[in-house]
Parts: sequence; structure tokens; C-alpha cells
Amino acid sequence: MSLPVTCVIPAFNEAPRIAAVLRSVVGHPAIAEVVVVDDGSSDGTAEVTRGIKGARLIALPQNRGKSWAVSVGIEEARHDHILLLDSDLIGLGPAALDALIAPVREGRSDVSISLRGNAPWPWRAIGLDYISGERVVPKRFLGTPGALRALPRFGLEVDMNRRLIAERARIAVVRWPEVASPWKGAKRGRWQGIRADARMLGDMFRTIPPYQAVGQIWAMRRLRAI
Repeated sequence: MSLPVTCVIPAFNEAPRIAAVLRSVVGHPAIAEVVVVDDGSSDGTAEVTRGIKGARLIALPQNRGKSWAVSVGIEEARHDHILLLDSDLIGLGPAALDALIAPVREGRSDVSISLRGNAPWPWRAIGLDYISGERVVPKRFLGTPGALRALPRFGLEVDMNRRLIAERARIAVVRWPEVASPWKGAKRGRWQGIRADARMLGDMFRTIPPYQAVGQIWAMRRLRAI
């Protein structure tokens, strides 16, 4: 089954890492277009992206957070299915991308979600990273751009989960043992990394209360098709 996919990559201050991600996705036969939303970076992320032929850059004038950046990418996407990728992934290659896209393209699931090799051990133990940023998802499960812009900066994934659960979407979990997302402390320094993680958790739990996060994990595991 032919399934045109738009890859949307939100990026903030990822100049040292984004080129490797873009080289994996640009030209991949299963990806019809690549849209990078530079979320007000100050480190040359936009310049690096401009140097990769085949990536379409949207540069926001100020930092608005991941939810807002993704909403802009969705508005610009020409296709109904969106491949969401974080811009700092290590070890991403064509095989990992094929594996993530295939369940949706082949009709075996409605959505696919990655389980990276360095995901927190509880997520690996239960076989689900419910806040993974790497997903293949139809636009209808993402919400309108306006709704996304009303979310906290990092409320995107748990808000999306609510929609998946409400629609009883079939979920494929795709293990990515060779792919990693660097710890924020490795990029920003230990204490800045801890503060960034705390802010992210705060945004998540402003979007849903903690008890609902537990409920999402339970419900998404029940919806797992693969």
C-alpha cells in the first residue's frame, strides 16, 4: 500500500546533532517530504538545516516549545500521515525508519511508536514508551494546530495519547535497539539537564494529572496490535 508520509522534525538548539538525523530521512523512499521547524534556536540549527538539500525549513522567530513547533509542521505538511522525529537522535538509520513506518503503511496498525534502546528501563520492561517522540500517526489523531498551540510546551505526546485511546487506535510498538536519545544533561550540563527534565514533566502533568498517565499506559498496552 502506498502511503505518502511527511516527516516533521521540531528542533531547538540541535546544531551538533540534527544533520545526522536529516541525512537519514532525506531521500528515504518511504518519506515524501521532510519539514524541519526550528523553534527559535540560537546555535545555528537553521543554518545546518539549510545545508541539507531536500529538507524544508520553517524558522520561528522565538522559542515556543515542542507543541507549538509541531503544530506549525502539521500545517505545512502536504500529506495525511506524519512521521514525528526528535532532532537529536543517535544511531537512526534507514532500517529503523522502515520498521517504524511499515506497520501503518501495511495496515497492521493505525499508529506506530518507537521504543528506543536507551528508553527508561521501566518502559523497556513493559514494552511501551508512552511519551516517545518518534511516531507515525495520521493527522486526525494529532488535533488541530490551534488546539496544539494551547497545550503546555511539552504536552504534545500525552495529549495525543488521549486521542489515540478515545479512538481506540491500533498501536504498534517498534523496538529501536540501535537508536538512542541523548540525556539532556549530556547536551546542556548536569544541572541544566535536570531542570529541563523537570520542566518537561511539569508540562506533561499540567496537560494530564499523574493518575491519568498511569491510565494511559494501561490503555495503550491494551490497544497494542503489534
